[in-house]
Amino acid sequence: MARLHALTSSSVSKSVLSSFSKLLFAVFLVTVAQIPLNSTAYAEPDNPKLSNDRCLRCHGRENYSKKAANGEERQLHVTAEKFQQSVHGGRDCVNCHNDIVKIPHKKGLDRKVGCVKCHMDLWEEAQAAEGNGKDERLGVVVEQIESYMSSVHARPNINDQSHTNATCYDCHDAHYITPIDSAAHPENRLKIPLVCGQCHTDILNTYMTSVHGKEIGGGNTTAAVCSDCHSTHNIAAPKDVSERLAITEHCGDCHHESLESYTETYHGKITRLGYGETAKCYDCHGSHGIKRVNEPDSKVHNGNRLETCQSCHVDATEGYVTFQPHGTTDNFADYPVMWLASKGMIALLLGTFKFFWLHSALWFYREYQDRKHGKDRPHLRTEDLPKGKTHFRRFTIWWRVAHLIGALSIMLLALTGLTVLFSGSAWAPVAMNLLGGPESAAILHRIGAIGFMGVFFVHLVYFAFHIGRNWRTFEFFGPNSLIPNWDDLGDAIAMFRWFFGLGPRPVLDHYSYWEKFDYWAPFWGMTIIGVSGMMMWFPEFTAGYLPGWVFNVAAIVHGEEAILAVVFLFTVHFFNNHFRPDKFPLDTTMFTGSIPLEHYRHEHRREYDRLVASGELEKFLVAAPSEPMARGSSILGATLIVIGLTLLTLVILGFLGV
Repeated sequence: MARLHALTSSSVSKSVLSSFSKLLFAVFLVTVAQIPLNSTAYAEPDNPKLSNDRCLRCHGRENYSKKAANGEERQLHVTAEKFQQSVHGGRDCVNCHNDIVKIPHKKGLDRKVGCVKCHMDLWEEAQAAEGNGKDERLGVVVEQIESYMSSVHARPNINDQSHTNATCYDCHDAHYITPIDSAAHPENRLKIPLVCGQCHTDILNTYMTSVHGKEIGGGNTTAAVCSDCHSTHNIAAPKDVSERLAITEHCGDCHHESLESYTETYHGKITRLGYGETAKCYDCHGSHGIKRVNEPDSKVHNGNRLETCQSCHVDATEGYVTFQPHGTTDNFADYPVMWLASKGMIALLLGTFKFFWLHSALWFYREYQDRKHGKDRPHLRTEDLPKGKTHFRRFTIWWRVAHLIGALSIMLLALTGLTVLFSGSAWAPVAMNLLGGPESAAILHRIGAIGFMGVFFVHLVYFAFHIGRNWRTFEFFGPNSLIPNWDDLGDAIAMFRWFFGLGPRPVLDHYSYWEKFDYWAPFWGMTIIGVSGMMMWFPEFTAGYLPGWVFNVAAIVHGEEAILAVVFLFTVHFFNNHFRPDKFPLDTTMFTGSIPLEHYRHEHRREYDRLVASGELEKFLVAAPSEPMARGSSILGATLIVIGLTLLTLVILGFLGV
């Protein structure tokens, strides 16, 4: 019995101890379950069994990972403290991982996190709640989502149509997204290339050898990273025109002066008009592997520049190498020839307009005053003229046709050229679109050039033949010659005396001094515009004989002389022939070929008196234009004037930057 009692006592003791141990272990487990795995407490979840602490029992382990379906090891570790400091730190894991309905969850679950839907839902709730739009940052995120949805990343992957190319958490570290104004933001910026490089491995390797990559590698947070060039969310395919234009603009975010000088070139102007066909920054400098200019493997190094040009201009010659794509007209030290060309053309424009606008203003005042007081009114006794012949034949059909072709050619040249020259104006992209784009505009510009040059050279051939046939009798300085003489100087002085009321209105001959200026001005214009235009039309030929900086000079003088021609024609020339009081609103002489005899005598009294004295006047008398001819000439003349004034308006808007 004693032995039995002893055994019984021993068994009871062991049972009690076992029960007590189990109780202590249970208390321990309950206690442990109530202690967070980090120092920060989370908000109480809807379902405590799916709390963040429960998730972190596994995912909080250092180097915790599992094999993915493709056999690759997938890191699943989350640092609780870092997550708590992120923008999502106050949210439950299952808010995003809403396919997790129990713990432990099924193995092999795919990531099904709807960042887009979650933020959109939250935004709708914020909009519906009182204090509408109070969460401004959430509104910014929604805008970024809308941009992302049209990006190349949001499109299906070409190899797997069920997945996007990249979604939010592929770029943003989902568990550690820091606020944009946090201290960690500069450090995060340095990591952007590495994030993008997870997919774009080859590009990352190239980028890290570039001037930008080296700066980032050295900790320079201001150096360009992927998002600076490609934007952050609305990333398009680099071959898209919109993206080519956007990247060019992004280059200018850092390289302000270079972008400004680039936009003054033909390439830059076409780019500013919204077209992607011409060379952009990265076409010359490279894209991801940009090197400094003085580095031997830089695309714009002197040793490589010709090859770079030849990637577009296949027949480019050595002359291309010295072209100055970033040359400016306000830096004499670095670009003296461009500076001189620009300042010389500006002086020419100012001098020409200053003289002739003053001439027109004084002429308008004096002619208006004379008409107001009834002076110099044209009057002629028509009964003394041959029956029906009341007009003087001023221009033959060939003069009129040449004038019309020349006028239309100049207007076509002006429209196509000004659209490029003032590419920064609001009207320029509209005009370029109406012209059919840069390629068709270039063709139209050359058609206009051929028309203008054709008239010019046919005219020269005609006069060479005419003078050669009559060289013994031709009076080079006679009244019917367009060559200026001393009488023209006297007429100009007399004209200014009349302007100021110091003398009578001068009596002029067959060609007045301003008509001779109108005639000879195209010779200067053809030399400047024609030669510079041909140089740019055939760049390979030009660069084969001349250095590349001549293209810079050619572009300057071509544009400035074009402005001189357009503004002079549609102000001074229009005033002389249409807008002064004696002519307003329209003189159709150049379209009908004849002018009323009384008006002719008023304008060219010296020739009129000479023809009357010699008895030759009747040879030049013709009947008045028929009604259809007069009406058609008025319509044609008015149309050309409206076109000219429209072009003049475009020039003014271009100068004002409107």
